[in-house]
Amino acid sequence: MCDPIGQAIHDYFENRVAENIVIETNYTEDELLSPSWFFRTTDEMPSIERTALRLCSGKILDVGAAAGCHALPLQEQGFDVTALEKSMSAAEVMRKRGIDNVICTNIYQFHKKGFDTILMLMNGTGIGGTLTGLKDLLLHLKSLLAKDGKILIDSSDISYLFQESDGSFWINLANDNYHGEMNYTVNYKNQKSSFNWLFADFDTLENVAGSAGLKCKLVEDGPHYDYLAQLTQ
Repeated sequence: MCDPIGQAIHDYFENRVAENIVIETNYTEDELLSPSWFFRTTDEMPSIERTALRLCSGKILDVGAAAGCHALPLQEQGFDVTALEKSMSAAEVMRKRGIDNVICTNIYQFHKKGFDTILMLMNGTGIGGTLTGLKDLLLHLKSLLAKDGKILIDSSDISYLFQESDGSFWINLANDNYHGEMNYTVNYKNQKSSFNWLFADFDTLENVAGSAGLKCKLVEDGPHYDYLAQLTQ
C-alpha cells in the first residue's frame, strides 16, 4: 500500500531527518511539509491546538493521530487515550514512542463507543473529503460519543485563495463544488497518494453539523483563517 506520509513519519523517527513531503492540489503546487511537523511539542503547536488539548476530558479518541503529537502529551497527563491511525507505518511509530493504545484502522471501520472527547486536529474536517463526506463523518463520530461528549475539530476558511487585490473574489464557473473541496496529491520519495481533502469555513461546518444533529460552537480563531470548533449533541 502506498503511504507517503506514513513513510516520511517513519523515516524521520528512525533518522531524525527526512526529505520534505511535496503537496500539490487543484489550487496550489509544490508546497513543502517537513515530516518534523508531525513530531512537534506542545510548545511548538499553534494556539488552537493547545486550546484543544486543554479542553480534552475523560476518555479520548484522537482521530488521524499520525505520529502521536497530541495523543502523547494527553497520555502523559494521565488521560485514557486511543490513538486511531490508518497508516501502519505511523501507527508503529506511535507504539515505539510509548503510546499505549494505538488502533490501526480507518475511522469508518472503528465502532467502539463511549468517548468523552473526540479530537480531530491538523484540519480535522479534511477526513470528510467533501461536504457530503463530512456529514457522514460527523454522523459516525456522533455514534462514538458518550452522552455528554464533545468533538474538538479544526479547519480553515480558504476563500482567501480566491481573493483579488481589490478585495473581490473570483470563482470557477465550471466547478459547482464547494470551494473548500480540494484534490490532494502527496509525494514522498518514490511514493505518491491522491485523495480528497476538505477545508470548511466555520459557517459551513456549523450548517453540516446541524444537519447531523450536532450543535457547533466557535472556540477560537487562529491567525490565518483557521479556527477551532466544539461539536456536541
